[in-house]
Amino acid sequence: MLGGGHGGRFSKPDQNWQEMDSDPSPEEIADWIKTTHPDTLTASRLGATFFSLDESHWPNFATIVTTDEHDIGEPSKLSRPGVFRLNIATRKETFQRLVGGVDDPDYAALDRILPHPVYAKELWVCILNPSRQTFAEQVKPLIAESHARLARARLRRSRSS
Repeated sequence: MLGGGHGGRFSKPDQNWQEMDSDPSPEEIADWIKTTHPDTLTASRLGATFFSLDESHWPNFATIVTTDEHDIGEPSKLSRPGVFRLNIATRKETFQRLVGGVDDPDYAALDRILPHPVYAKELWVCILNPSRQTFAEQVKPLIAESHARLARARLRRSRSS
């Protein structure tokens, strides 16, 4: 189901994130994305939530998955209770800086930015169950960069049409 609205636990993008005790849930992360980037469209299907800016184009800028069915094998071991993976599209420079030198990554490691187990060649990174600190310090800027990159591409397409 597509939708740009948010039921938001947070009325402001950074409201109460640092004060909360537990790590962010997939729902909290989705709410944060939709609150921070209100032009975001979402689609949920088969244990995954996709975030994009255009219904006719799904070059998603982020996804949240809760099952391994989208992967070859079970590299992230998402069948563990409460484990989910946040995937983020990056630029080549960002990908190289974050994970370019990672050899033989442990795709099941929690709270670590890794190359995506399937889409690393397309410059996607992932993180399983980010801690609140990692989400605030590392993941939020990555999502913002990915969203901005897609927004710029969308603007260029609309201007050339």
